[in-house]
Amino acid sequence: MVATNMIGVCEALLYGQKAGLDLSIMIDMLKKGSAGSHALTNAAPNMLKRNFEPGFYVEHFVKDLGICLSEAEKMNLNLPALTQATALYRELQFVNGEGRSSILALLKALEKINGQQVANYDI
Repeated sequence: MVATNMIGVCEALLYGQKAGLDLSIMIDMLKKGSAGSHALTNAAPNMLKRNFEPGFYVEHFVKDLGICLSEAEKMNLNLPALTQATALYRELQFVNGEGRSSILALLKALEKINGQQVANYDI
């Protein structure tokens, strides 16, 4: 759940910036409604500050996601969001070399895919 929530937060930041929104106002509005989450309230401001200092390492998250994916496969469950999250975090670790970064660095992988970097905000 955390992995897919992080994808949603990162995509919202990219979308909001591309749409010309003030991301600090967008976050404040979203966190008060159904989109509210720990990732949106606490992680998004750190991502906007470009603070990717480790809290929980990407490499540990990749390990955990791999276990979840393996167990789902054993149960014949097709979980596309888990599959996509695992692929994005593996790319972040193995292609981008961010294994020792915080899981918040997922934003960097999505920025790379989109050729767009979210502006540095101090919120």
